[in-house]
Amino acid sequence: MMKQSDWFQPGPLIRSAVLIGTLLLTWLAYVPGLHGGFLFDDFANLPALGSYGSIRTWTVFWRYITSGIADPTGRPLTLLSFLLDARDWPADPFPFKRTNLILHLFNGVLLYLLLIRLGRLITSDTTRCHIGATFGAAIWLLHPLLVSTTLYIVQREAMLPATCVLIGLLLWLRGREGLICGRLKSGSLWVVLGLGGFTLLGTLAKANGVLLPLYALLIEIIVLAPRQPLGRGSRRSIYRTLLVLLGWIPTATVVGYLLWVGLHGIAAGAPMSRPWTYGERMLTEPRVLMDYLRLLWLPHPFSSGVFNDQYSASTSLLHPITTLFSLLAIAALIVAAWRWRRRYPALSLGVLFYFGGQLLESTSIALELYFEHRNYVPALLMFWPLGLWLGDMRTLKAPKRFLLIALPLSLALMTYLRAEVWGDVQTQALVWARMNPDSARAQANAAQIEMAQGRPQEAIERLLKSMVSQPEQSQLVFNLIGARCMTGGIDGADLAAARAVMASTANPGGLFVNWFGRMLPVVVEGGCPGLTAAHLSGLIDAGLANPGLSQSGPRQDLVYLRGRIALAQHQPNTALADFERALDLQVRPGLALEAAATLGAAGYPGQGLQMLDHYKTVQNRAESPGPGMPMVHEWVLSRQHYWQDELARLRHQLFIDANADSANTVGYSTVQGTR
Repeated sequence: MMKQSDWFQPGPLIRSAVLIGTLLLTWLAYVPGLHGGFLFDDFANLPALGSYGSIRTWTVFWRYITSGIADPTGRPLTLLSFLLDARDWPADPFPFKRTNLILHLFNGVLLYLLLIRLGRLITSDTTRCHIGATFGAAIWLLHPLLVSTTLYIVQREAMLPATCVLIGLLLWLRGREGLICGRLKSGSLWVVLGLGGFTLLGTLAKANGVLLPLYALLIEIIVLAPRQPLGRGSRRSIYRTLLVLLGWIPTATVVGYLLWVGLHGIAAGAPMSRPWTYGERMLTEPRVLMDYLRLLWLPHPFSSGVFNDQYSASTSLLHPITTLFSLLAIAALIVAAWRWRRRYPALSLGVLFYFGGQLLESTSIALELYFEHRNYVPALLMFWPLGLWLGDMRTLKAPKRFLLIALPLSLALMTYLRAEVWGDVQTQALVWARMNPDSARAQANAAQIEMAQGRPQEAIERLLKSMVSQPEQSQLVFNLIGARCMTGGIDGADLAAARAVMASTANPGGLFVNWFGRMLPVVVEGGCPGLTAAHLSGLIDAGLANPGLSQSGPRQDLVYLRGRIALAQHQPNTALADFERALDLQVRPGLALEAAATLGAAGYPGQGLQMLDHYKTVQNRAESPGPGMPMVHEWVLSRQHYWQDELARLRHQLFIDANADSANTVGYSTVQGTR
């Protein structure tokens, strides 16, 4: 009969049961969040599922899978995975979240297998090895910081690279072991598949999949080379060649690219649409990384979630002073991890793996400063060293046994509480607004929820409070106008604030376009006292006079919106002229198609035909997309004659409508003449 103390000398059945129990506990902790809705970037990416109609044929499939615009690759592997959950849009968010959670659990199993392999090289104590792997995987699976990755549907693009990294490392380790045993051909194939094939797949999910070779080099240098040498002869020569081709060269390319971006960025100054310079971003990221580490090692049941626009950039090493302290702390951690790599290989690997995993998103590329999901892959090995220490039962047996149980359960409770917030969009918005009082995005989001719940006065109070310190934030100003419309109308001060924002904002993104689309029908119907079509035109004119919106894309949006105002006022020729001007700024068949269809739907098919005629005269000026997936997508559409067929179909329908209008007009005139 097994003694109670033998629980920590587990056999295969107990180890399997503990792993399955960990997966079940993770599922239960996340269940409350599965019933949440779509959020922010979900709406920017997932509608592609219906952009070309329901994805039921190979023709539509190829249009969809090449439609991604993030990264040069377009992240097609992530787009492909969304087809598991829906093939059209709108869709139900539940299947997407469920798939994300299943993928998270699968990644936890892969992590366990990787940690077992690495643990066997570090310790001969089988029990310690398995406890370390189980604990390391459990803490990662249950950590509340990863909720904002797992339950944020679009962040599957951060989860799939983890899957590819883990599978790639496992296959590479198998191939390396095969080479040691003299299986040169099969060993080489496994190495190529692991480091080559899965680096490619990971990159097709998201660009940070390209860091897989760096992770392999760290494992090779810190764990493998000192403990599992390949010896001499052909196997060593083959392996070293493969490691150079699939490890060192890709890693050096990535590091070189980041250095080039940093140096070029510092010389260029501020990136477009960012409130900070490249140099300020690189000064800020050490603070960001130290905050990530704080949240990883001192977890909380709640966090800032997806709102981080309030995070201020460092302007020098001393402003704020934490910039210098953070930089020194990170340098000390990296140097110490490198120096102690032989004595504490697991700890060294965990530290260097983490900072290596942050290279792409937390250095010189001009991404936003802070996002929790950037820790998903870098934190994979973070808790493994602690698990190995707890698994060493030669000392402090009772405290270690307590921690082995208490820590995962504590994290499971925190994750459950955070998942509850993610499971209710309304609660989520209000909690994040309370936790991020200086975030304009969080306050605007909470105000939208309050308006949707029929509480516009509370939204007004919230927005006015935020505008005291951030009057330049367009999302606050335009949401305030929306709330005012629900409570009796707007005044001159509201319009003045809106004009000031449009005259000074550097990047309204799709905010103004979306707001305009909601407000124009309200204005036309007289649903917002104090706001007229002339006022909307004035806002557009202020934007057109803004030097920060001088690029062709923003100007095209504004001129097109001006045409929609004219169309709403039953001025089809004026609308046509604006639509043509918008098209001339950046010739795109999609815009021509939309403008012509809009004119036709408004009852002016003749002007719609003229719009198509204008596009025909300028279509040769259309710019070819840059290298990457946009070019592939354009090739697919061209190969399928997509634009040609769509334009011809629309022209045919507009021609029929125009002839029908002409016949009706003649008939009406004839009847009138006989009276």
